Amino acid sequence: MRHVPPPATDPLRVCSLFSGIGGFELGLARAGHSTIMMCEADPYARAVLNQHFPGVPVDPDVVAMRELPDCDLLTAGWPCQDLSQVGATRGADGPRSGLVSHVFRLIAASRRRPRYVLLENVAFALDLQAGQAVHRVITELESLGYSWAYRILDTRSFGLPQRRRRLFVLAALDADPAAILMDGIDTIPQGIPSDPTMIGFYWTEGTSGVGWSPDAVPPLKGGSGVGIPSPPAVWERQTGRFITPGIEDAERLQGFTAGWTRPAASLTRGERRRWMLVGNAVSVPVAEWLGQRMAQPTGGGRQLDPIGTITGRPKTPRAAAGGVGQKIRLYNSYNEGPSIPLSLTLSDFKIQNSAPLSNRALSGFARRYRTGSLKQNREFLDALTVAEGHTT
Repeated sequence: MRHVPPPATDPLRVCSLFSGIGGFELGLARAGHSTIMMCEADPYARAVLNQHFPGVPVDPDVVAMRELPDCDLLTAGWPCQDLSQVGATRGADGPRSGLVSHVFRLIAASRRRPRYVLLENVAFALDLQAGQAVHRVITELESLGYSWAYRILDTRSFGLPQRRRRLFVLAALDADPAAILMDGIDTIPQGIPSDPTMIGFYWTEGTSGVGWSPDAVPPLKGGSGVGIPSPPAVWERQTGRFITPGIEDAERLQGFTAGWTRPAASLTRGERRRWMLVGNAVSVPVAEWLGQRMAQPTGGGRQLDPIGTITGRPKTPRAAAGGVGQKIRLYNSYNEGPSIPLSLTLSDFKIQNSAPLSNRALSGFARRYRTGSLKQNREFLDALTVAEGHTT
């Protein structure tokens, strides 16, 4: 199910940096926009892009790029390894996440600056080092003449049963980015189902977190607590089974068609690389919704009033907007989706390529979960015990 598209407008010409496997590009294409250039260093991801976006040039090195082609929108899901909770948390100046500086360098070098800039990263960027990375991004955008807005969007509110909270920063030269981005942020969301039939969790964790996700999977990741990209697990409460989705299920959980990353399989054995590509991708329906909102830059409806303003750079607010010479406007971040969210349970999604969680994985997780300091769910613990007995 997709959001109803807005009235037809002139499509935006899109350039993308850190393109990954094309989540931004596919979603924006569904909203009526067209990508004219991409940049991606990973050869596996480039194989996917070349298959699905024939004729669109893909530059392999953002550092070597000198300028952008004439475009209306620049997107960048810049590397999150130094900002993620599971990464090294080096911050905005880390060797990977620090590559975002090339976004600003290329904008400054362009003969005509893009009308919009759309950036994506992990939600934890708002917390790490008191939001230093976010402060740096909005300061750079202001220096280039842009107004900006940012908020967290959760894939679970866009018709996919994946709890995936990501920070999106939208900047504009001649429009109000808050009118585009903040739709639905003040809507009181529906509560979590009280009696879910399926619960997703990280089998690779168990001591510091579980990723507990009723009727959804936790965020797909390019890495894990055991150092490799791997699928999450799902507990089927009615059957007592513990399963993992397949790679094609993961592609669908990000909004791609099943088999989207298959071109990468010709370059590597096994599926780990494909899991990494999918785990690092931008969720397609979120990008589609953003593309639809940018097609109606006045916001397409009521103007959302901020709840207050601040000056200076205090602890990073959860949702805000500002610009050159403007006070920072704060917004109530009740909701991490659109004003009319699309919800789909994991049961309704129908995992199609599942496999049982292996004996070794199940036992290892159960051991970590029992001995760790996390609050334990008794029904879940009992189900783990029964499943262990069946696998030994």
